[in-house]
Amino acid sequence: MRHDPYARSTSLLRRLPPSEATGMRTGSRHRLIAVYQRRDLVVLGLGVMIGAGIFTIAGRQAASVAGPGVILSFMIAGICSLLAAFCYAELTSTMPASGSAYTFTYVIFGELWAWVIGWALILEMVLAAAVVSRAWSLITAQMLGDLNVRVPEPIAGMIGQLEGFDLLTLVILVLLIGIVALGARFGLRTLWVIVIAKLIAIGGVIVVGALHFDAANLAAIPAPATTASEGARDTLSTTILGLIVGDTTNFGWYGIFAATPAIAFAYIGWDIVATAAEETKEPRRNVPQGMIRSLMLTTVIYIAVALVMVGMVDYRRIDPDAPLATAFRTVGEDFMVHVINIGGVLGLTTVILVVLVGQTRIVFSMARDGLLPRGLSKLSRWRAPSRATLVLGGFALVLAETVPVLALEQLVVIGTMFAFLFVSAGVIAMGQTMPDLPRSFRAPLYPVVPALSVAATLWLMLNLQVLTWLAFAAWMAVGLLVYVVYGRRHSMLAPGAYERRPRPDDGHPPDTHLGGPRPSGPVGGPTGPQPRPHSGGLPPGAYPPPRPTGHPPDRPSGRSGGRGRHRR
Repeated sequence: MRHDPYARSTSLLRRLPPSEATGMRTGSRHRLIAVYQRRDLVVLGLGVMIGAGIFTIAGRQAASVAGPGVILSFMIAGICSLLAAFCYAELTSTMPASGSAYTFTYVIFGELWAWVIGWALILEMVLAAAVVSRAWSLITAQMLGDLNVRVPEPIAGMIGQLEGFDLLTLVILVLLIGIVALGARFGLRTLWVIVIAKLIAIGGVIVVGALHFDAANLAAIPAPATTASEGARDTLSTTILGLIVGDTTNFGWYGIFAATPAIAFAYIGWDIVATAAEETKEPRRNVPQGMIRSLMLTTVIYIAVALVMVGMVDYRRIDPDAPLATAFRTVGEDFMVHVINIGGVLGLTTVILVVLVGQTRIVFSMARDGLLPRGLSKLSRWRAPSRATLVLGGFALVLAETVPVLALEQLVVIGTMFAFLFVSAGVIAMGQTMPDLPRSFRAPLYPVVPALSVAATLWLMLNLQVLTWLAFAAWMAVGLLVYVVYGRRHSMLAPGAYERRPRPDDGHPPDTHLGGPRPSGPVGGPTGPQPRPHSGGLPPGAYPPPRPTGHPPDRPSGRSGGRGRHRR
């Protein structure tokens, strides 16, 4: 007898049917309010990708690793990110769900791997909110100092702290958690205002810096320099690549490629745009376009800032700790230091805001699938998963105030890289196993682009420290224990899931529940004999017939089908 991968069973690799990934009745399994247009998604991407790092990372890598070649490093990093974005775009156009990489993995690889990705994304986003909020406090305190703002003595010792209690960290997290809990519409308006202000500050940096541009500074190509032997350093702080290749060199072509991973990490965050799919109008078209356009625009902005920085002064005169501020002081534009500080504060504010939105949508999706407590998928009066927002925001707040989170920055990266890896491999797997699923976007040059994305992601992961890998393994071990104890038994794909389906009072519209609307009738249930649900899962007829293969309602006209003979 042939095994059905979509059957409700105790299998760890049971898969979510593609029709259930987005819902067979409404296009989404719950009715999150649709507020995002394509331009809003571009702003969402700009909000999370452009933080304070835009003012520091280029100078730091130029001064110590790549020299003027850092501009090429930004181009290479942008290409690596774009490869993964193409893969996300194809899967999102097929399954526009809030779960993003988690949902894609659930459909393509099965429940256990979906849990692994979801658990990794929780680590990424909760820790990112904690790390960035602590960095926000540091740069805000720096801005107040540069503006000669006197802070009352009792408060001065509670702001801008590297670890321990920090008042500014508390304030920014509480404020943004409240904004996200009030719903996507209110958060979107706030995001637009802050992103516009941030782009104005960045535009000022580019324009003023261009006035002092000297092409001779780009011609100062440094000779390669051998770094200290990796074997003489602490093994835990060594990268996996360092353990493999040993001695390395900075500057020259090797330095250009060595700077690329650190720069690629600055682009991380565009994938959060995919978590807004259920809240987007015409998501199969708008989410892929919004994701790719925001990434390309961010790449152009990063390259422009890098070009201005290394063009203003010789790379050897750049201070890695405050590169852009040092460059402007060198050319006599001291007032630009304040613009940089303001831009950094605004940049980190939008990063925190978008990360809080993304982490809430991931947990919301996992909860409605039963892998996490279903109460976390409850919608508030604003049609937003406010309960999940408050719970996850609280975790991020406690983490930021009690743990030296700035030392755990690479853990944010490894969770993202794992998701990239599975999404890129998922495009290849879906092309082989589900070629007829309708798509409104296709990754170009299949399977070359997805395969290159897998290779690029693995290369970036090899540049993470051994300690990061060990900490990630520990987090995964805890996650697998949670899955075995809770998620596996409460999954909506487990036997008996029909009896555990959500009730009409759980905050979701009654016509979007798994199993369809409950029949109306007098108190006590409908009259007449009713079929009893069997213990093996959903009873026959619980779902309406699947929509015929073809164009979804929100899909632009064009030929459908998968790869092979249907390919354009």
